Amino acid sequence: MSFTPDCKPLSRTLLLVDDEPNILSALQRLLRRDGYTILNSDAPEKALEILAQQPVDVILSDQRMPSMSGVEFLRRAKETRPESIRIVLSGYTDLQFITDAINEGAIYKFLTKPWDDDQLRTQIREAFRSKEVADENRCLTQALQAANSELQAHVSEQARQALRIETVLDTLQEVLQLIPWPIVGTDETGLIALSNASADNNLGHGPLLGQDAHEVLPEILRGCLHSTLPLTEKIQYKEHKYRLIYRPMGQHSRSRGALIALLPCEICP
Repeated sequence: MSFTPDCKPLSRTLLLVDDEPNILSALQRLLRRDGYTILNSDAPEKALEILAQQPVDVILSDQRMPSMSGVEFLRRAKETRPESIRIVLSGYTDLQFITDAINEGAIYKFLTKPWDDDQLRTQIREAFRSKEVADENRCLTQALQAANSELQAHVSEQARQALRIETVLDTLQEVLQLIPWPIVGTDETGLIALSNASADNNLGHGPLLGQDAHEVLPEILRGCLHSTLPLTEKIQYKEHKYRLIYRPMGQHSRSRGALIALLPCEICP
């Protein structure tokens, strides 16, 4: 059974090639009952034209023909339709010649004349089954390759997106560190999740990141930590006046916690 490029099955197609019309007729009568789409040709040259125009699953060819032997025809048929199953039907025995063709892959099987009807039908059924298995495997391989390509494209896009996010975060982190005023962010449990250099230098004794805000922040800042409302007020801290800005997070994102910033009063509105 042939398959379309998107792996949809087509009808089983059998090509019969023999220069004797009575042999072609007998084969057609015998094999038609098995439901194949049967094409026939009384000359190998015409058969090659058929193969060039449409896919064929199984080819059954006579060996002794005037213009071209069956083996030579099937060798050329392999070039046009390499996926086809090719069988030679011969009334005489040239075993070495045919064995060589089988070994090189030009012929799938060699059958003799006169044939036994039941055995011939069985051999043709097996040939179609072999073709179907090969087609199914090929389609499965193509599907796996397509899925793998799609996965690789998705992974690559995810990697590019992750790199863009990392770049943005690195930029924001650098901007945060360049701000000369203390800025601290806490998570919903009160742990410090964000702290710039100014906060580390002015509000604590070293890096604040990962510490409990209730323990390390100056007393004057702890009072706002439990507030659920924004606060803005002037405070005195270390002989300097600041505007304390406190903002709970979560109104515009899934972030939780709060942001605390101290702005020198000379730049406050």
